[in-house]
Order: sequence, then C-alpha cells, then structure tokens
Amino acid sequence: MKVGLTYDLKTDYRFKENDPPDANAEFDHPSTIDVIAKAIKANGFEVHKIGNVAKVLETLDKIKVDIVFNISEGLVGRNRESQVPILLEMANIPYVGSDSLTLALSLDKVMAKKVFLSEDIPSPRFLEVKNMESLHGLDHMKFPLFVKPRCEGSSKGLSEASRVENKEELYKQVEFVVNTYKQPALVEEFIRGEEFTVGVVGNDPPEVLPIVQIKIDGKLKLKDKFYTFGHIKSDTLEYVCPAQIPEKLQHKLSTLALKTYQAIECLDFGRIDFRVDEKGNPYVLEINPLPSLSTEDVFPLFAKAVGMTYEDIVGKILQAALKRYNIQ
Repeated sequence: MKVGLTYDLKTDYRFKENDPPDANAEFDHPSTIDVIAKAIKANGFEVHKIGNVAKVLETLDKIKVDIVFNISEGLVGRNRESQVPILLEMANIPYVGSDSLTLALSLDKVMAKKVFLSEDIPSPRFLEVKNMESLHGLDHMKFPLFVKPRCEGSSKGLSEASRVENKEELYKQVEFVVNTYKQPALVEEFIRGEEFTVGVVGNDPPEVLPIVQIKIDGKLKLKDKFYTFGHIKSDTLEYVCPAQIPEKLQHKLSTLALKTYQAIECLDFGRIDFRVDEKGNPYVLEINPLPSLSTEDVFPLFAKAVGMTYEDIVGKILQAALKRYNIQ
C-alpha cells in the first residue's frame, strides 16, 4: 500500500517584512519529515512525499495513494490547517487525522473554548479582544491574566510578557498581539500551578496515553512559570513521562483529555494541554488535533511509556485511520 505524506517545511517559508520571529514555528524541519517517512516504511508501506497545500493543488489529479498521512499546517488564515484536508475530501482521497471542521475549530481558540463551555469542560475564563477600543469587560476576571493570539499554535506569540499583572501590562501585550499577529487577542485568567499534556490515539475507542508533566528550570511546581516559544529546544525545558502524580489527578486528566478529544470530534490522534491549579483542579488550555510528531516532542515519550517504539506509535495512528476508512 502507498501512503502519501503532506507537510509544511520551515525551510520553505519565506519571511515577510514585519513577520514575527516565530512566523514559521508550526512548520516541520526536513529531518522530522524524513523520520516520519521512515517510520511509515517500517510499518510496511511505500511512502510518497507530497508536500504542502500548494503541491497538493498542483498535483491533486495525479495523487495515486491509498491514504495520505497529513501533518500539513497550511499557509494562511484561521482555516489554514483545513486547507489540505478539504482538498483531499473533494478528491475523495482518504487521509490520517481530523477533518477540516475539527482542525479549523481547534486552531481558533475562542471557538474551541465555546465548545468547552457547552460540554462543561473546565477552561480558564476568557475575553476576546479584537482591537484596543474593545478592551473592556474585565470586571468578571482577576489578575494575573494571560494574553495570546486567537488563532496560532506551537506557542506562537507566547513569551514571559504574556502573563500580565495589571492593566498597563495588559494593554501593552494586547496591543503587541493584535498588531504583530494581525488577529484578535485571547485574554484568559492565568492558572497558577502545574502544566501537563496528554496524548490520545485512535477512534473506537480512543486510547488515552500516559500523562506528560512539563518541568521548567528543574521545577515541576511551576507556580507562575509557563511554557513559551522560547522554551522550545531550550535546556530549561524537560518532559516527565509518565508524570509522577497522584492517581486521583491522573484520572481527572485522562478523563478530561478523552472528553475534550471527543467534544471536537478528533480523529486518529491528538494532544490536550492542561494547567492544574494549586488545589488540584485541571483546566484545558487547548486541544491540538495536529500535534507535532517530531522526535524531540512528546509523542515518542508516550510510546516509550507504554513499551512501544516511535515507529510503533506512528503505525498505530496510521492503522486507526485505515480502520476508520475500512482500508486493509
């Protein structure tokens, strides 16, 4: 069987004037694509590297594969992660991963939080700010607050300045996000405590993977610390898997991860990020139905924790999609 591979490379991105330094943060290194392709081959498939949405558009009528393994982030706009899937759907080409609606919904953090509210999934209280003139309605929220772009992933726009203690810092950070990322800012109440991420694989039923705890500067009790773009590939960041936490908290996080995965109808694989306050209450920060499969990220740790190899976890994701399409 032949598996197509769609992706976006950091090396293909051409920075534009006034782009932030993390403009291509969501894209993959060529080495990551090679590792994924090698893992797919190790599971007995032939691999055809396709590339990004522009390549899909150019070659859509020539794509002759049984299924596409999609990790493409798309090129522009809040629907960018949906660009490759919608083209594949139009051409009736099966693909691995969540569909266009789920991908667009999850990338838009405001829309995702509305789903969380409707499904009674705990998430920090929030306010959307479209421009500086609309910065009001803070009466129901307490400082410290957290400011991030509405429609970005890979910690884009997050720095130590994202956590704000007062209105002056809030106004400054909102202005930075709105002007730099050309989109509304999402302002949330900051959850002081610990940070976790939980992977889920499969569909019927989905399997919750071992919990990963984020360690920053050697500390698990992060308090006011948090994951930022600057921590990526930093020696200040560590992943602890499986997390050494009480069974009660493990159950809470696993249950909420599964509920969140199903709430936005994720398919095949995904990852849910949490903060847990100092009283042990978990809050969903976001769900990523298109998580990184880089060997430097958490999916290899999930695999190792359950006695699997990286090739095994990639194969498990691929098999979930093949089963869903009834392709064997």
